[in-house]
Amino acid sequence: MFTCMMECEDETMDISIVIPVYGCKKAVSELYRRIVVTLEKMGRSFEIIMVEDSCPQKSWEEIKKICQDDKRVVGIKLSRNFGQMKAITAGLKASCGDRIIVMDCDLQDRPEYIENLWNKAEEGFDIVYSKRKNRKDDFLVRLLSKMFYIIYNHFSDMKYDFEVGNFSIANRKVIDAFLEMGENSRDYIMFLMWLGFKDTTIEIEGDKRFSGASAYTFRKKVNLAISLITEQSNKPLIISVKFGLLISLASAIYIVYIILRSVLVGDLDMGWPTIVASIYLVGGLILGALGIAGIYIGNIFTETKNRPLYIVDELINGKEGEY
Repeated sequence: MFTCMMECEDETMDISIVIPVYGCKKAVSELYRRIVVTLEKMGRSFEIIMVEDSCPQKSWEEIKKICQDDKRVVGIKLSRNFGQMKAITAGLKASCGDRIIVMDCDLQDRPEYIENLWNKAEEGFDIVYSKRKNRKDDFLVRLLSKMFYIIYNHFSDMKYDFEVGNFSIANRKVIDAFLEMGENSRDYIMFLMWLGFKDTTIEIEGDKRFSGASAYTFRKKVNLAISLITEQSNKPLIISVKFGLLISLASAIYIVYIILRSVLVGDLDMGWPTIVASIYLVGGLILGALGIAGIYIGNIFTETKNRPLYIVDELINGKEGEY
């Protein structure tokens, strides 16, 4: 059950643009301007939903000004920082469009490509992803992203392209299915891929951030990786079991070796370093396996609390539903 539910059954709208806003106050006005120019040129009815996720730069003041000047813009302010993916979920829940576009607020993805996404979706695709041809991120950022998705693909048995970003378009049935997924730990694109609808990818030219820096630090990326992998795959548990069996087999072979050596050679003076090393090795493996199991138990604890994914503090130009 989500905290805020918007009602739009009686409205028809072609496109909803959902934008999580965090750390890019200077880009908000320019992003809005370029989106409006693009959509008005397309001649489609639209709404722009900006979800302020407790931005430290106080982006809400800028969003409020835009909402006051243009009733097609819906402003949602969350009560605290819940994270980008939950902010996206809040925006999707508020959307009324037949097709929904999600994009970041930093202008790395050009709003002008909205028309490209729409035209490709018109060919009969339920989802159209975008892939940046020339990413303008730093080398370290690209390297960490690639490493994360290699590890994630291995543990989740999925084929996820690290160059595919949030900038995408999906039809209403896809978004409705996405909103049925109530996991606390979530990723928009990964969930869409899991749903399995007819999809494709287009290439776009990316830009540098309009201002500021990415909020995804190395520590946050590691935490996200651990959270997503343990939420959506039991492979770490299987690996720990297999590794434990492998160590047990190696230990059994070593014991047989010691017995044969004592019988054939009579040399039992193996020294205490071997014993200490073996104890530390086995102890470390046990602690590692317990830690992995503990993470899964923690995930279960988090999900069973059944808390709302987000809390809406303020709403502008949207229809209030259940709280």
